[in-house]
Amino acid sequence: MSITKKVSVLAVGLGMVGTLAACGSSSDDAGGGSGGAKTVTLVSHDSWAASKDVIAAFEKESGYKVKVLKDGDAGQAVNKAILTKDNPQGDVFFGVDNTLLSRALDNGLFQPYEAKGSDQVRPEYRTDQDKHRVTPVDTGDICVNYDKAWFSEHKLTPPKSFDDLVKPEYKDLLVTENAGSSSPGLGFLLGTAAQYGDGGWEGYWKKLEANGVKVVDSWEQAYNEEFSGSAGGKKAGGDRPLVVSYASSPPVEVVYADPQPDTAPTGVADGTCFRQVEYAGLLGNARNPEGGKALLDFMLSKSFQEDMPLNMFVYPVREGAQVPEVFSKFGPQAKDPQTLDPAKIADNRDQWVKSWTSLVLK
Repeated sequence: MSITKKVSVLAVGLGMVGTLAACGSSSDDAGGGSGGAKTVTLVSHDSWAASKDVIAAFEKESGYKVKVLKDGDAGQAVNKAILTKDNPQGDVFFGVDNTLLSRALDNGLFQPYEAKGSDQVRPEYRTDQDKHRVTPVDTGDICVNYDKAWFSEHKLTPPKSFDDLVKPEYKDLLVTENAGSSSPGLGFLLGTAAQYGDGGWEGYWKKLEANGVKVVDSWEQAYNEEFSGSAGGKKAGGDRPLVVSYASSPPVEVVYADPQPDTAPTGVADGTCFRQVEYAGLLGNARNPEGGKALLDFMLSKSFQEDMPLNMFVYPVREGAQVPEVFSKFGPQAKDPQTLDPAKIADNRDQWVKSWTSLVLK
């Protein structure tokens, strides 16, 4: 995820079950002072969601009330957290992903803490192992989604790969997000950089632009307004049958449909995927660091990890955490997603975005 508005997939009448608004009040004493409920505050992007009973179990066991502050898309939330790091809004930040991680770490956003259960995280998702400034929480794939009905009606085979997207038959069909302001937009750019290398990705984007790619500011605009295959896009009159979204978007369309269809109305071009990992961390000047540590421990617990798929539509990172059948059936992880070393992302991200902006948004 995130970036990232991966789950607001459903801002149009599909609402997110169990989304937490602020639990606890602003008058709660963050340190658990005399007579006041102890509050731990989580700062996140807009896609945070969890089941009420799972949160209630944590609150009962830990003694802390959970308060959630949502700060927009992943990029916006990270930037705001950096700007307010000396006087942070909360204790834990959730939702910085591998595309933006170096920005958070370089700006000293987090203090070290090795969460309980870190040894249960799958090895491929562990990072910053020497300093433990962040805790891996979930993973997902940024991929092009397609509108099955549109392609069936037009008797056209959906694209399968990055190469396919620049073919004439797919001209004026794709909408993507601004790589400078949107997590999935940036992930899609990084996927092309991984696929075509330093010497080839810019040439690819020139072809994509010539083939009529449309760029909008946010995931929500792309998916819920421009994409013809989503519930929101249908209502908004979206006319683009290809959109940069997530491999987990199809099960969202199934779970929140009434009645639920037997098959997802959207599909995934498996050869266009980039693997995203999301992290949480204890903010540097957290007012309730002990509560923050307890919350990070909880986010790696089996109960929370197994709760995520049908709330945030992401995959758990903990070994042995089970995924609901409806999620794995309609939203399987990509078999061979593009990946980039975090150090390479850190060294090149800003220049890549600058070059992309001059190429595509001139």
